[in-house]
Amino acid sequence: MSGRHPGKRLSPWRVLIGVVVALTVLTGATAVPWYLTHNEQPTAEPAGPRWYGGYFDVTAADVSVTPTAGDGTDDTVVLAFVVAAAATECSPSWGGYYSMTDAGRALDLDRRIDAMRRDGAHVALSFGGALNTELASACSTVAALEDAYSSVLDRYGIATIDLDLENSNLADSAANARRAEALARLQRQREADGSALEVWVTLPTATDGLTGQGLDAVRQLLEAGVSLAGVNAMTMNFGVDLGSRSMADVSIDALEAVHDQLTSLYAELGVALPAEGAWAVMGATPMIGQNDVAGEVFTLQDASELNEFAQQKQLARMSMWSSNRDRTCGPNYPDTSVVSDACSGVAQGATTFASVLGAGFHGSAADESEPEPTRTPVPDDPETSPYPIWSEDAAYSAGVRVVWKGYVYVAKWWVTGAPEPDDPTQTADSTSWVLVGPVMPDDEPFSLPTLPAGTYPDWTADAVYAKGSRVLLDGVPFEAKWWTQGDDPSEGVTDHDLSPWEVVD
Repeated sequence: MSGRHPGKRLSPWRVLIGVVVALTVLTGATAVPWYLTHNEQPTAEPAGPRWYGGYFDVTAADVSVTPTAGDGTDDTVVLAFVVAAAATECSPSWGGYYSMTDAGRALDLDRRIDAMRRDGAHVALSFGGALNTELASACSTVAALEDAYSSVLDRYGIATIDLDLENSNLADSAANARRAEALARLQRQREADGSALEVWVTLPTATDGLTGQGLDAVRQLLEAGVSLAGVNAMTMNFGVDLGSRSMADVSIDALEAVHDQLTSLYAELGVALPAEGAWAVMGATPMIGQNDVAGEVFTLQDASELNEFAQQKQLARMSMWSSNRDRTCGPNYPDTSVVSDACSGVAQGATTFASVLGAGFHGSAADESEPEPTRTPVPDDPETSPYPIWSEDAAYSAGVRVVWKGYVYVAKWWVTGAPEPDDPTQTADSTSWVLVGPVMPDDEPFSLPTLPAGTYPDWTADAVYAKGSRVLLDGVPFEAKWWTQGDDPSEGVTDHDLSPWEVVD
């Protein structure tokens, strides 16, 4: 369109000011105009670090498995998932299987976390997930929930948490309110102590953004005074006809919608966003490879395109479900359309999704427990070591852990004799051992169960024992797995394959 001044338009602000001036002249008003004083915009907050961190499913991984890294040593591992021990039990557990103490023993989790940090990783922790009961639903009071969260954070020295809210855990508005109040209290306590707690909330995402329940959960957290580090969108399992669009296309559309939703919500609540806008408080988490929805496959090309978008928008966080799955399925896994928790279902070659999705994210999540610069190895002492001291004369089955020169190792397969677990000439492929982490000062000594003398007959080398026979050796109970004579039962402590004896728990 053209007029008297082509290319120029009358500014709406000039019109508004003109109207106000005219009204002031007509009415003699001296008050400051309403639009200059009402609903003042909050001051922009500084943007946080931009970091990559894949989820690591703690209960789905063997002790010898280490999470894959991104493109640097400063990446973050998001440990998943801490949930209630039972639907009505306000006690934290790993996946409903292990208490914190049990995970320390059975999974060597405390030691592995220590090793991750010493390798340069930062550690965050996720509460919730698609299965089981989140603590806020199991704990009936804010105080009990606060104590449950604190016990986990204090044990592992966690400064960044992730709330993965899905299904019934997301639909429970009363639990959402308890969670929000408990976290607000924890943040205030940490602030008073001179520390901080970074809180992310991870939510299901449709092609058109967060669900109504998801937005309500964000609203409850913000209204309770929780300082949210960000909102992480699960760009996966959309469950709709994607047409000709790729998983990257749909994920980007979903993130654009989430951006608009958060921009509106923060403005409505008067909560400040960074100067960079809602992108600076957003994350994306695809499910790599085969998704739970049969027709949805997130490829390495999708990962590259999503990462490029994230770099353009300066997205605050990139994650993936899960680090456990970041590998090509082996040849003995015939149907890759069936989701596995141990492989992606797509051909990756030597490329990891972590390296593609994590490219360009050079920050890290806050980590309260920075490792000490040096460690004095704990002397190998059978009386105090958490596992048997390695011996070249003993046999060890896959999964058996030993102590050697102040460190814990786990056997990859049945092995006996040299070389030593820490032999520096052994490659990762050739060595029979995987380094788990250092012996820690508070480790409990390894011990075997004992029974009173006479509970079972004492073992003798001359006796013949049939399958199921039980004996005592130095008070330790053993049971025969098959016919045996002359085989020392103590060998069954570490050799679970060839020894005819096993310890009776």
